[in-house]
Amino acid sequence: MKALLLINGQPPNQLPDLGQYKKIYCTDGAYAYLLSKKVRPDYVVGDFDSVEVDDISPFVEVIERPDQDFTDFYKCLEIIEEHGFEKVDVYGSTGEEHDHFLGNLSTALEFKDRLEIRFYDEYSVFFYADNELIIEDVLHHTISLMPFPKATQVFSKGLYWPLNFLDLEIGKRLGTRNVASEENVEISFEEGNLLIFISLHSK
Repeated sequence: MKALLLINGQPPNQLPDLGQYKKIYCTDGAYAYLLSKKVRPDYVVGDFDSVEVDDISPFVEVIERPDQDFTDFYKCLEIIEEHGFEKVDVYGSTGEEHDHFLGNLSTALEFKDRLEIRFYDEYSVFFYADNELIIEDVLHHTISLMPFPKATQVFSKGLYWPLNFLDLEIGKRLGTRNVASEENVEISFEEGNLLIFISLHSK
C-alpha cells in the first residue's frame, strides 16, 4: 500500500495521479493548499498552529499531536507507519527555507528502514537508496549521489562518469551532477547512507 503526504514546504504546481494512493495525509500547514486544489485529504496531522481545527472539514479525520519535540513531518510518518503503510510519496519537502529541507532529510533517515519514502518537487525525485538498486528508464536524466554524511564503496553502472567502489563523504567527495548513459542505472554501496536525486526531465 502507498500513501500520499503533503507537508508545508513549496507545494507542487500539479498533484500526481491520486488514484495510485490508498490514503492522503497532510500536515496542518498544507491543508489550505489541498483545499485550493479541491482535494479532501483523509487525515490532517499536526499541532494546528497553522489552521484552526474547527476550520477542517468534518469529513476529514483530525489527528492532533502537540509535542514540540517532533516536527509535523515526523508525526505524519509515524502515523502513516502505524496505519500499516510501507510506501509514501512526499510533496512539499523543499522550498525557500533550506533548514527545513535538511531537517526533512534527517527525519526521513530515521524512518529509512521502516518506510520507503520518495520525495518529489518540480525538478526531481529523491530518496535514500538501498545498498543495491536499479533505477529504470532514466536515459539522459541527471542523477546525483549524495552521501548523508558518508557512503562507502559506491559503485555505479550506466552513468557517464562511473563510480568504481569510491567512498563518498560530505566535505570530501560527492557524486553529484552525473548523467545516465543507459536506460537503466545500477548503484550499490557497502555502508552508510546515500541519497539519490533524479531529475524529472532528461537533458
